[in-house]
Amino acid sequence: MTHDTPLSPRPLHHLADGRRRLMTAAQLRAHGVSAAETGRQCRPGGPWQQLLPNVVLLHAGPPTSEERLHAVLLYAARERTPAAVSGGPAPASVPRQPGGEQQSFAADPEAMITGLAALTLHGFSAAPPLPSLDALDVLVPRLRRLRSTGCARVVRTAALPTAVRVTGLPVAPVARALADAVAGLTDPGVVHRLLTEAVRGGHCEPAAVVRELNRARLLGRPHVVDAVDSLVAEGRALAEEHLYRMVREHALPEPVWNVDLRLPGGPGLGGVDAFWPEQAVALELDTRGAHRRQEDDAARAEQARRREHLERLGITVVRLAPRKLRASLEHQAAVVRTALMAAEDREPAAYVVVLPR
Repeated sequence: MTHDTPLSPRPLHHLADGRRRLMTAAQLRAHGVSAAETGRQCRPGGPWQQLLPNVVLLHAGPPTSEERLHAVLLYAARERTPAAVSGGPAPASVPRQPGGEQQSFAADPEAMITGLAALTLHGFSAAPPLPSLDALDVLVPRLRRLRSTGCARVVRTAALPTAVRVTGLPVAPVARALADAVAGLTDPGVVHRLLTEAVRGGHCEPAAVVRELNRARLLGRPHVVDAVDSLVAEGRALAEEHLYRMVREHALPEPVWNVDLRLPGGPGLGGVDAFWPEQAVALELDTRGAHRRQEDDAARAEQARRREHLERLGITVVRLAPRKLRASLEHQAAVVRTALMAAEDREPAAYVVVLPR
């Protein structure tokens, strides 16, 4: 050994052997690599490169989409969070290093991918491919002291949602990722396509999307409002389709569809999505949560009064949530069948006029 022998306990090439392509400065120090040595390795033309502050890419070539995702999470996560473990197969849009291992993150992350990158990971065809994104959005608690830099764009929130795992990465739920993506979009066509795919593709319910858009104060933007109107219509159409399937596939009596109820010569009682006149059972799809504005107390009270009025007239009102219909037609059919069978034991209902809506 001479005075020129490196002080690192192991040769540096073992760090870039295909298993760990990214490391933080702290992880490098734990492997015996000093800050000065890291700086030398990251010089122009050197074998390493600093991809983000305190995040080092252990090769000289351009980073892959997978490496950019991991780098952003390493940059945003607290130092205790990252840990090298084997991961699952990466999606086609996130190429995996040949023979390498992915890096996974703790079960309760303090950072997660959101925005357009998250939608791509969730499988949205309307979201751009990862290589085309100049920056990747990462969601962190509001009080974290981080700044947007390089390929990391920091998005702050007062309360982190529960992350969804996509190939070992913490990713924001679809509704939250949509809101973060829409916040940075001005193209009405792109916003419309993303919101429509969220519902049509079964990723989430319209109500969840609208809640996140409202929380982000995006419902005042005209192009967002127009897209939300289409979103709500799309969600209701899908819910009605599930309702028709439920009646047909589970052998329920055929109701009259989409009718208004009215007392003879009296006031209207409101519209219902399905009505069984012989059993005096009315069915409503509970889509009020998907309205573009939050319901106020007066609107909720009025709806409760209308339902109570129908019940006093002897009409059973069944309310079904679209998400429950989508999750289990059989269970919701049993709910309706029980209400129909219970009609035999009730007093006859008041006569009402049924009008097409």
